[in-house]
Amino acid sequence: MRGGWLGPAAVAVAAAAVLSGCAVSQSGDNIINGKTQFVAKCGACHTLARANATGVVGPNLDEAFQRAVQDGFKRSTFRGIVHRQIENPARLRQVDPITGKEGAAMPANLVTGTDAEDVAAYVAQAAARPGQDTGRLATIGQGPSNAVAKAKGGKLEIPTDPSGALAYKFGSAEAPAGSLTVESKNDASVDHDIAIEGNGVNEKGEVVKNGGVSRFEATLKPGKYTFYCSVPGHREGGMEGTLTVQ
Repeated sequence: MRGGWLGPAAVAVAAAAVLSGCAVSQSGDNIINGKTQFVAKCGACHTLARANATGVVGPNLDEAFQRAVQDGFKRSTFRGIVHRQIENPARLRQVDPITGKEGAAMPANLVTGTDAEDVAAYVAQAAARPGQDTGRLATIGQGPSNAVAKAKGGKLEIPTDPSGALAYKFGSAEAPAGSLTVESKNDASVDHDIAIEGNGVNEKGEVVKNGGVSRFEATLKPGKYTFYCSVPGHREGGMEGTLTVQ
């Protein structure tokens, strides 16, 4: 969900104009689908704490709705605002945090039909709300892992989180010195790759999605390296880890 989203002041104004909102069900299944769709389609660009979404390319949704929450607007109102923005985003362009250049605006209808309604329902109940999701919701988009990937037979595999979250399945990795092939399978529909830097090494694989594998080969000396996703905004959103070579 790149591009324009209502800022805090605009949210309050828009809320007053759409107090009736949209008739979106907030049943458990709908909210679960809403979070699933949000993580897969929106979390790479937006920050939403309860979804462990840390995207920096698009507006921070917790901040965008914080003022409206403080002013006492009901969360049912937010559903209508979010749904309208999905259908017809404000045509604002975001600045790429790496290059400083303007990026593409958020496309209209990134999610549609009941998926769009469910995303709106989830964002409405999660935005600017302290704490963490519980129950079945807690298992969706869990964020960075504490697991350690270990190289075998000259290959190191660090797949991405299949939910589309800005995370790899491993938060760190270990490998012996020498020639190493690094691979990252990406089953999500969000673009990712894998790159490495440190000790004079700067390599990266191709950007892939939907089951593609990003890979590169490098010769590594003992020391510490950083592996990360080079897609704009993803590393800044937390998609990186430490590779220890011994």
